[in-house]
Amino acid sequence: MRVTSKTKRRVNKIQFILGLLSQFNLNRTQSSMNWRSERIWIELIMGSRKRSNFCWAFILFLGSLGFLLVGMSSYLGRNLISLFPSQQIIFFPQGIVMSFYGIAGLFISSYLWCTIFWNIGSGYDLFDRKEGIVCIFRWGFPGKNRRILLRFLIKDIQSIRIELKKGIYTRPVLYLEIRGQGPIPVTRTDENFTPGEMEEKAAELAYFLRVPMEVF
Repeated sequence: MRVTSKTKRRVNKIQFILGLLSQFNLNRTQSSMNWRSERIWIELIMGSRKRSNFCWAFILFLGSLGFLLVGMSSYLGRNLISLFPSQQIIFFPQGIVMSFYGIAGLFISSYLWCTIFWNIGSGYDLFDRKEGIVCIFRWGFPGKNRRILLRFLIKDIQSIRIELKKGIYTRPVLYLEIRGQGPIPVTRTDENFTPGEMEEKAAELAYFLRVPMEVF
């Protein structure tokens, strides 16, 4: 795609500001993270810094640490945790199993804390009808994919598509059908949208972009 240098500078400034804002959206509701005018639609995406992730990471850390201390107590023969006397737990096999669960849980907890610290999955969606540009930005893990940026022309959007991802819970996912690139997701599968809310959002976005909406 070709854009003028003036347009590129304007979009780059907006992207810089939105990239900073997307890192500090912990206590904002979904509605407060959106901004819309006649020609611009901006939506900040909440990443891993959710209260539920903080709670799970904290609970998992404490539980895993408890399992590991109990396993170490059975090996050392000393009560590192007063609630579980080491004499009642034999190191083989109970102590080994509890130590394994403790170490595995600490690894998972560390992963969760890293995703929270780096705010994985956060970012923004920018739809600029004035310049005819769409920008989708997400923060990833450190490395070459730390900044994930997709940029394309609005005229290349063929439709807005809703697809139901089936599993334990059926989740609606919103896609942009891009000419030559296929569908690009703009919502995460773990976002708590009901099918009705997602359909309403898709209808508003389709009306804003002047493209058809499809439901699968």
